[in-house]
Amino acid sequence: MSGGTRHPDPDQPETARAEPGPDRAAEPRPDPAGEPRADRSARPQTDPVDPIDPVDPATVSRADHTTAPEVDQDQPVRPRPEHTEAPDQAAPPRADRATEPGTEQPTGLFDLLGVAAVLLEADGRIDMWSPQAEELFGYDRAEAVGQYAALLLLSPENRDAAIELFAEVMETGRGWAGAFPVRCKDGGTRTVEFRNMRLTDHLGDHYALGLATDRSTLRRVERDAALSARLVTQAPIGLAVLDTELRYVAVNPALAAMHGLSEADHVGRRLGELFPDPAFQALEGSMRRVLDTGVPLVNQEVVGRTAADPGSDHAWMTSLYRLEDHQGHTLGVAKVAVEVTDRYRAAQEAERAQRRVRLIARGSARIGTTLEVERTAQELADVLVPDLADMAAVDLLDSMLRTGRTDPGEGPPLFRALAVKTAYPTDAAGALVPPGRLTVYHAGHPAAQSVRTGRPVLITHLDSGEVGRVAADAEAARLLARAGVHTDMAVPLIARGQCIGVMGLARARNPAPFDADDLELACELASRAALSIDNAVLHQHTRSTAEALQRSLLPRLSPHHPGLEIAARYRPAQAIGEVGGDWYDVIPLDGDRTALAVGDVMGSGIAAAATMGRLRTATSTLADLDLGPARVLTHLDRITLGLDPYIATCVYAVHDPRLARLEVASAGHLPPVLIPSDGPPRLLDLPTGTPLGVGGVSFESTTLALRPGDQLVLYTDGLVETRDDPIDARLDELLRLLSAPSPSPEDTCDRLLRELRHPAGHDDVALLIARVLPLGS
Repeated sequence: MSGGTRHPDPDQPETARAEPGPDRAAEPRPDPAGEPRADRSARPQTDPVDPIDPVDPATVSRADHTTAPEVDQDQPVRPRPEHTEAPDQAAPPRADRATEPGTEQPTGLFDLLGVAAVLLEADGRIDMWSPQAEELFGYDRAEAVGQYAALLLLSPENRDAAIELFAEVMETGRGWAGAFPVRCKDGGTRTVEFRNMRLTDHLGDHYALGLATDRSTLRRVERDAALSARLVTQAPIGLAVLDTELRYVAVNPALAAMHGLSEADHVGRRLGELFPDPAFQALEGSMRRVLDTGVPLVNQEVVGRTAADPGSDHAWMTSLYRLEDHQGHTLGVAKVAVEVTDRYRAAQEAERAQRRVRLIARGSARIGTTLEVERTAQELADVLVPDLADMAAVDLLDSMLRTGRTDPGEGPPLFRALAVKTAYPTDAAGALVPPGRLTVYHAGHPAAQSVRTGRPVLITHLDSGEVGRVAADAEAARLLARAGVHTDMAVPLIARGQCIGVMGLARARNPAPFDADDLELACELASRAALSIDNAVLHQHTRSTAEALQRSLLPRLSPHHPGLEIAARYRPAQAIGEVGGDWYDVIPLDGDRTALAVGDVMGSGIAAAATMGRLRTATSTLADLDLGPARVLTHLDRITLGLDPYIATCVYAVHDPRLARLEVASAGHLPPVLIPSDGPPRLLDLPTGTPLGVGGVSFESTTLALRPGDQLVLYTDGLVETRDDPIDARLDELLRLLSAPSPSPEDTCDRLLRELRHPAGHDDVALLIARVLPLGS
C-alpha cells in the first residue's frame, strides 16, 4: 500500500490510485474526502486541556516512522512492514538508551497514564499500533493494523463526526484534542482522551498520529496533581523538595515565610548556602544521610536564626524522607517543617525558672556553712560562677570588717575584696581585685553606685570602649575588653537594712546579656548571702572580744616554780567554733608547793569565757585556803551550781617537792598522763568523778610519788577529740607522741599541738606540762 498520501500524478486517473487491493476487497474503505460530513452539532465535545507530551517512540510498534517506502501501485494493499533504522547488533534497543551512562532516567508519567500511540494512513487505516494501544483498546497488533480506525473503534453514531475531524486535521495540519467514546474489543465503551496531529515525511506524504489515554485515569492524575498543588501552596506547614545535590527544587509559601526569603531565592541553592547557622549545617548533614540510607528522620528539633527574624532564635520540628518514583529511582529529599517557636520559648522559660530554683536551692545549701567571712563570700562566688556569670567578685565595706558599722565616712567608700571567681582561665582575672586587698572604685563604677544608692545596677550591653566604666583602672579596662566582657551587673549586699558590700558579675564567653530575670536571681542570692556574711562579721567581732577576754583571764606564768619546770598553751577554737571556756592555772602555795589546774567550761563565746573566769578565780581562792584537791572540787561544784546553767570538767593537783609526791583529783575530766623518767607514758587511773555543776557527788583524791625527770601532762578534750576518730584511739596516739624523747616541756607542747590538733579545730585547747626537778635546782 502507499506509504502515505502521495501528490496526484496527472498521468494516472484518480481511481487507479485509490483502488483497494485484492486482500481488502471485502472491506468497505471509506474515503474521508468522499463521504458526506456529519453535522458539526453531532461532534463529541472537545476538552480544552493542554496536549500531552509526545509519546516515547520506543513504545510504538514501529520504532521510527521517518521515511515511507516506495510501493508499486499495482501491488495489493497490505499492512506496512516494520520500518527501522539499519540494524546495529552492537547497539542496544532504543528503549534502553535512557539508562545509558550520561543520560537521565525517564520519568514514569507515561507509564502511569498508559499513553497509547496509533499511526493512521491518510485514508484512515491503522498503520502502527503500540503495546499501550493493545492494553487500552483490547485489540492486539495483528487485529488492528490495516483496519480502518473508524470502523474498528467507533460506534456508528460517532463515526461521521470523527471522520470529519480526521479530514480537517489532514487537510489543515492543525492538531485536535478532545475526548471520544471508544468501543473496545470486549464490547464495552470507554471515554478516551485523544491528541491528534498530522505528520509529513520527507516525500510530502501525510500521516495521522493519535495519542490516547483513558480519560478517567487522566482525570485522576490531574485531580491528584491539583490536590497536591493546593496542599503544598495552602498548607500552614513548611514543605520543600530538594534534589539529589540537596539543592532546593521547590518550596511552599509557608516555608519561604519561615526563612524570610522568596521561593525563587531558594531554588537552586542549598540550605547551608542560605543560612550559615551551625544548626542548619547539621540539618543539611541529616538530609545527606536520609538521601544515602533512605531512613526517614522524624521530628528533629532545629533551633536557629533566619532572615525572617535574625535577632532571635526560632525552633522548628523537621522531618525528612527520601523521594522515589514508582520505579524506585531516587528523586531527592522532601522536608516538612513545623514552627514550634512558642513551645520552644515556653520550654526555655520553664528551664530558666527551674534553673533559678535550682540555683537558689544550691545557694541556700552552700552559702553560710561557716561563720568565716572570707569563706562565706567565696561560697557565694562559687554558686554564681559559672551558672549565672562568667566571673564574679565579692567586696565588703572595710568599715564593716573593722568596726562592725557600715558608715564609710565622708570620702568614697573603701572596699576590701573578699572573693573572686572565673568560669575559665582568662586574662580578665587580672582585672579583678584579689582577695584581701583594699580598693576605692571611681564614682561611676557600678559597685560605687550600688553601695551609694542601695540599688542594683544592670548594664545589658557594653561596647569595648565602655568597659572602663566597670573597671577599677585603665589596665583592668584593657584586660576586660580583651577578654570580651560585654555585660555587667552590681548587686548590693543588704543585711538588716544596711548595705554592707557589693557583688559584681560579668559575662564574656557567654554571649547572652544579663536580663531582668538574671538580675532578680542575683538579688535573691545576694540577699541570702548578705545575711550569712553579716552573721559571720558579727561572729568575728564577738569571737575577737571573747578571745581577748579569755586571754586576759589566763594566768601569766612565773618563770620559777619550786621543783617544777612548767610550760602551758592555750589555742582558741577555729572554723565555725567560737572561743570556749578552756583554761589552765598554776598557783603557788606555801611550803614550796604548787597547785596545777586545767578545766573546760561547756559552751562557747563570751558567756563561757566569763564563767571560766569566775571558776578560775574561785579555784585560786580555794587554793589559798590550803584545801586538798577533793575539797577544792567539792566547793567548785557548789559554786558552779549557782552560776548560769553551765557545767565544767576539771582536774586539780598539788605538787609537794619536799615530800616528792602529787595529790590529784578529777571532776569528769580526761585522765592526765604521767611520763616516768624510766618508763613509757601512761594514763593515770583516777576516780573520774562527775563534772562540776551536777551536784551531790563526792570527789576523791589520789596520791602519787614523783621523782626528778617525771612529767605530768594535763590537757582539755580539744587536744584529742575529733568527730571521726574514737577517743581511745586518740589517747593511744597521745601516748605514742609522748613516748618520744623531748628536750623540754615547751618542745613537747609545740609537738602535741602540731601533731594532734587540726588547723581548723572546732574546740579550744588548754595544755599544761610540768616536769619534776630536784628541789633547789
